Amino acid sequence: MTSCQDEVGALLDRIADVDPLINAVCTLNPDALDQAAALDAESAEGRSRGPLHGRAVLVKDNIDTADLPTTAGSLALAEQPPPSSDAPIVKRLREAGLVLLGKTNLSEWANIRDGRSTSGWSAYGGLTRNPYGLNRSSGGSSSGSGAAVAARLSPLAVGTETDGSITCPAAFNGCVGIKPTVGLLPGRGIVPISASQDTAGPFALTVREAAALLSVLAGDGADYAAHAVDGRLRGKRIGVPRKEFWGYSPQADECAEEALRLLSEAGATVVDNADVESMVDYGFDDEMHVLLAELVDGMEQYLPGRPGDGPRSLAEIVEFNRQHADEELCYFGQSLFEQALDLPGVESEEYAIARAACLAHGREDGIDAVLRANDLDALVTPSYAPAIPIDLVNEEHHSGSCTQPAAMAGYPLLTVPAGLPLGLPVAVSFWGTARSESTLIEIAHGYEVARDAAAGPLPEPTFPTFL
Repeated sequence: MTSCQDEVGALLDRIADVDPLINAVCTLNPDALDQAAALDAESAEGRSRGPLHGRAVLVKDNIDTADLPTTAGSLALAEQPPPSSDAPIVKRLREAGLVLLGKTNLSEWANIRDGRSTSGWSAYGGLTRNPYGLNRSSGGSSSGSGAAVAARLSPLAVGTETDGSITCPAAFNGCVGIKPTVGLLPGRGIVPISASQDTAGPFALTVREAAALLSVLAGDGADYAAHAVDGRLRGKRIGVPRKEFWGYSPQADECAEEALRLLSEAGATVVDNADVESMVDYGFDDEMHVLLAELVDGMEQYLPGRPGDGPRSLAEIVEFNRQHADEELCYFGQSLFEQALDLPGVESEEYAIARAACLAHGREDGIDAVLRANDLDALVTPSYAPAIPIDLVNEEHHSGSCTQPAAMAGYPLLTVPAGLPLGLPVAVSFWGTARSESTLIEIAHGYEVARDAAAGPLPEPTFPTFL
């Protein structure tokens, strides 16, 4: 049996060898080996803190850690002391016996700064690259978390999602990502965007490992990994919402169609054309209003709690960026930050109308309506097209994705690799209603087993320079 010290030492060696290629880890924990030794001593005394005792984990750099910087990728926070206490989810990781290897890079401010941003870039952490193609995007905003797990720098990582920020890096980097129901995990101690849409969530190489990490993060007594068992697909009814969420990528569609075949062969009933009509031609205006209004409010609650003399509001961040434009605004601006300062806030009627529309389109008339009308356990779609080329000059263009309805609803998404067309990962995502994580884990694990039997898991990345 490998000791915690051996595993952590091997992972630190791999980070030293491999991370210069992809730049996924922005801060290493200098005490990781000492913490591993302490956990090994507990094991030698017959004490275990749980199923993940002695395992290693990386945490996205917008989640508070009292012993390491928490920067959200911004120089405005990088110059400040670490937070005064761990975020509750970090405290749970430590209490469960996991070793925090360090922090992962992200799209700066979780990709809410500017509409022309480059995913995976931050002024503090630099540019994270995809291990399956070094000229390809690692996705955002949990870029380093997804890339690190794919590159075997850590078996486990934690990211955050507001709309796509776990799902996209999981899909682009070929690993499993779980975006839980908003509220299942505590949000305190996480640099905010949206109180109604933000959540942390796990990354891993398998559904069972991701589910085990979810059990620790949720801290609700549920054993989510116990649902990652064989034979649970039989009798499940899974809908296919083709309008809006299929048809934007031939490669993603091909792998998703194969997923439907495997699900059906394993005993699930696939209900085609279970469309989310509320999302057809809906757009993003309402959601963006909600995110930007809640961003201003959230920053005014979070920033004053940080030690040091750093910014205390979004307006002060905007001014910091202007004063440090050569470093902060060298590739793209801060148009969304500036727009947020001019929008009606969370107390306004405009915000209330936008939020109600998001809930109606995503939840009542959206996911819940389709599940209820077709007596479904879940929905399944392609996640994203293969990773786009990195471009620090021109605006990114994503041809489509699956995340908006669940984001607005605050509902879970579980993303699983589905194939490696032309050498780049693509994935499928399973959607569900509130607190349906256990059902999604059963379905996703069943699919993963069927995929492995048919084609095997995704090959490890080889870090090619061009794809």
